[in-house]
Amino acid sequence: MLGWHNVWMAQHGRKLSQDMRRLGDDLTSGKRSLTALAAVVGLAVLREGFEVVLFLYGLILSSGETGPSLLLGGMLGLLLGAGISVLTYWGLAIIPTRHFFRLTGILITFMAAGMAAQSVAFLEQAEITTALDVTLWNTTSVLSDNSVPGHFFHALLGYTSKPTELQMLVYLTTLVTIFSLMKLATPPTGRDHRLVVN
Repeated sequence: MLGWHNVWMAQHGRKLSQDMRRLGDDLTSGKRSLTALAAVVGLAVLREGFEVVLFLYGLILSSGETGPSLLLGGMLGLLLGAGISVLTYWGLAIIPTRHFFRLTGILITFMAAGMAAQSVAFLEQAEITTALDVTLWNTTSVLSDNSVPGHFFHALLGYTSKPTELQMLVYLTTLVTIFSLMKLATPPTGRDHRLVVN
């Protein structure tokens, strides 16, 4: 899914940017109603809200967390989300969209490769696959998987302190495949577009 998203964005990102800019111009000039935009935004927020509720419900069932700890975590998440939203808003106003989409595409590709390598680790732990199971290196003493930075780099880039040969092969194959497909799907470059945020 992540790979498909990147390939689709590589093919349609420029048009999406132009459509967003045109929508902004239409809203500013009064050609389009703010009610339609409010409805679209409201439905998107509602959908995301349902995901949060389901996630927290699953967390309660699986971990037995109490109300106060969930409330504190929810409030911290809300503050963090608001901060990221402000940064995203101002970033979209000043960063050329081709750079923005390129950076997010790269990060999503690394996340996909990390998830693919992690699935190999699960198969190896279950002894479903035993091929290429030699550990390439061990950086646990430098950056442990269980540390906060280790969790961060694992989620963002797929870092693991003791990768096997098969994990590394799957990781690199996923990177090369997605980046190649993105390159093939990218139309010839033209004029740079910026999102207009008023």
